[in-house]
Amino acid sequence: MKNIIRIKNATFYAYHGVLKEEQHIGGKFEADVEMHTDFLQAALTDDLQFTINYHDVYKTINRIVHHKKHYLIESLALEITNGLLEEFPMIKKIIVRIRKNSVPIGGVIDFVEAEIETDNV
Repeated sequence: MKNIIRIKNATFYAYHGVLKEEQHIGGKFEADVEMHTDFLQAALTDDLQFTINYHDVYKTINRIVHHKKHYLIESLALEITNGLLEEFPMIKKIIVRIRKNSVPIGGVIDFVEAEIETDNV
């Protein structure tokens, strides 16, 4: 049985980016997190203690996003991945996507995204 908990489009206003303007003005960042785990016991008992509390996951992501400035969304994605794996040992595999919406590249795009996928072994 495959068990997945997903958080989609968690949105944060933060100050990440290579340019000084990005770090001063800030911008909108979005995160998707896909956590593979075994929540069968939680489903059978309807008991939160046997699964990953996604409220706590969101709080962890929020803390990491606002803890320090990153030049790269790749670096932010890695810090979120490592932080969630450390804090939630029930995660067997995780996929983290970070999107940056206001990207100063001299053209029109919806967003730039970095993704990390890893097993917790």
